[in-house]
Amino acid sequence: MSLGSRIFQREKLDRYLETDKKFIKTMSALDLISLGIGAVIGTGIFILPGTVAATKAGPGIILSFIFAAIVCSTSAMCYAEFASALPVAGSAYSYGNLVFGEIIGWVLGWALILEYVLAVAAVSSAWGAYFQSFLKGFHIGFPTAVSGPFNPAAGRMVTSLPLLSFS
Repeated sequence: MSLGSRIFQREKLDRYLETDKKFIKTMSALDLISLGIGAVIGTGIFILPGTVAATKAGPGIILSFIFAAIVCSTSAMCYAEFASALPVAGSAYSYGNLVFGEIIGWVLGWALILEYVLAVAAVSSAWGAYFQSFLKGFHIGFPTAVSGPFNPAAGRMVTSLPLLSFS
């Protein structure tokens, strides 16, 4: 078996179906509601880009929002198509592994990990900014050495401690 055929070898659907039988429904309605609220709170990071777009960008921003909506809708339809075609629990990794082969599944899995890392970093920075704004109301501040991105010229020696990201 050549390397090319091994890396593009597709996973067997029966194996995924067998592992799906072992899943037990453990999330309640309250868990799902909490997950939804967490996702809504996490999207607070989009307030700043929206403000910048409104104050700094021209009318072309409307076209970029329309284009982004079309791309997101297309992506959602692709996920729905995969989910209806393959009756397994999973994400892009599972679908890529079953449909295209192991190497594509591997690439998609790492792309998802990178996406989650970037999302968590952005949410953490936003919450840090909110937390510092809250503390400024009480006239509490942090030294600039620990409260911003690494910039020795500005006296910042530590890269964004969690909850202390923006000065």
